[in-house]
Amino acid sequence: MFQTYSATSSPDQGPPRLASLRAALARSGLSGFLVPRADVHQGEYVAPRDERLAWLTGFTGSAGFCAVLPKVAGVFIDGRYRVQVKAQVALDQFTPVPWPETKLEDWLAEQMPPGGVVGFDPWLHTSQEVDRLETALTPAQITLRPVANQIDAIWPEQPDRPDAPAMTYPAKLAGMTSGQKRADIAQALAKAGHTAAVLTLPDSICWLLNIRGSDLPHLPVVQTFAILDREGHVTLFSDPAKFDGLGPDPDITLKPWDDFETVLAGLSGPVRVDPATAPHKVRMVLDAAGIEVAPGEDPCILPKACKTPAEIAATTTAHIRDGAAFARFLHWFDETAPKGGLTEIDCARALEGFRAETGVLRDISFDTIAGAGANGAIVHYRVTEQTNATLTPGQLFLIDSGAQYEDGTTDITRTLPVGEPGDEEKTAFTQVLRGMIAVSRARFPKGIAGRDLDSLARAPLWSAGRDFDHGTGHGVGVYLSVHEGPQRISRASTLPLRPGMILSNEPGYYREGAFGIRIENLLVVTEAPSLPGGDDRDMLSFDTLTWAPVDRRLIDAEAMNRDEIGWLNDYHATIADKLRPHLPPDTAEWLARATAPL
Repeated sequence: MFQTYSATSSPDQGPPRLASLRAALARSGLSGFLVPRADVHQGEYVAPRDERLAWLTGFTGSAGFCAVLPKVAGVFIDGRYRVQVKAQVALDQFTPVPWPETKLEDWLAEQMPPGGVVGFDPWLHTSQEVDRLETALTPAQITLRPVANQIDAIWPEQPDRPDAPAMTYPAKLAGMTSGQKRADIAQALAKAGHTAAVLTLPDSICWLLNIRGSDLPHLPVVQTFAILDREGHVTLFSDPAKFDGLGPDPDITLKPWDDFETVLAGLSGPVRVDPATAPHKVRMVLDAAGIEVAPGEDPCILPKACKTPAEIAATTTAHIRDGAAFARFLHWFDETAPKGGLTEIDCARALEGFRAETGVLRDISFDTIAGAGANGAIVHYRVTEQTNATLTPGQLFLIDSGAQYEDGTTDITRTLPVGEPGDEEKTAFTQVLRGMIAVSRARFPKGIAGRDLDSLARAPLWSAGRDFDHGTGHGVGVYLSVHEGPQRISRASTLPLRPGMILSNEPGYYREGAFGIRIENLLVVTEAPSLPGGDDRDMLSFDTLTWAPVDRRLIDAEAMNRDEIGWLNDYHATIADKLRPHLPPDTAEWLARATAPL
């Protein structure tokens, strides 16, 4: 099994570690220190050696940070983690801070006297972040100081850096060779007048070189840095032994991690550096060497997001395979839950087992969120042996999961009734469903961004005075990250959507202490078919990738309009057609009932 269920931290570990950190800060002459949930690559997922925030505080969410001062330690968390953080940190020592509503600079200015010095590890913060903080803190006379990592100095058994081998990713699945990708990106650099680009995101580098790895849990990447010059040559910085299994390439030079700063300092400018993703240390090294820095987006991010036809075809196949495994799970759930005694871990293990029986499962794409009753209201709940709840009649059960296959990455959420659902649960579920359908059916002009579509998912909830505290959708890769930028459906997203982008569509509703509801499909942006009378302008729409029935027992059909019911009935009919050939007879019979028209 890929998922484990042991608790990785405990609130009682935080206070003594916080005391050790404060003692270290006092010895270093620092008034405070920032502890982000980040590594040198600035990605969402980190290796065990980089779980500094969890080690210090106990909080294991995928986003957030801690600001440690002599008398207060603020744990900054967004809306996904407001419930989770209360259970994971020692609340008498750590203060949860709602973020981004409360800005770090405002909190520091309020908590610190003038003249304070806040230390930060320049490898774990971007230049964009550091510049913003320095500008905001100057009026308060608070100084940021780059220092060695203060957590590493007090973490006695910090794990080693990952050393998993790199693997070649087939060009037939990628749709382009690595040489073609490098030539295209190099040409763009030359056109912009840049001599080279510094690449620090592992998924960008793996996409560029058509490689994959297993350095991070559930994310098939190799942790590495790279410098791509305008002739298409790549210098790769990692543990060279990780690449022993790959054939040589005259345009790729391997160097150890320790050579990165030296090579950086020997470049000639202008060198492209992404201020939003590269560590601040990169700019520090280039500035110290007098090399011109050209701020600009990682040149691989947008090409990676716009999938090739080969990638779309591959992930389409993966989603049908995954849909069949998920249908087997739903059938199993319907037969097993009424018997009683079923736990959250039982469900997560069963679903992983059905996926493993495909014979081609490489990993799950994240730890399965399997929340019964009140646990379902914890948006990114991770079940452990200590929290493992037994499903009971009258509850809702939320299961959010995904898989990594060589030909695609999946992510799907369904909310299921345990016994007879209540009227309030059905009302909220139907509102969430109507929002999901609205996004699925959207037609929109080219140039529309994710923020322009976000309200479609929320409107049915807003009409009832409800909302949810996470984005409506995130980008998804193809056998890469299940959370891929820059595309999003979110109030914060200004990037126009483009054909080939894959996004999740996952509105929800959460009532703390009672239940959680989320329905999630993956969509791909496509050129919209023309209307019978023609369109005034070029239009885009979504094709659905995910094939799994929505539980009809939770739907109040009278609250839906004809178009919404028509979309759902068509979706269910397509599910039956696509999955039936891949299912055993008993599950196929169950699926026919589960996808019957409303």
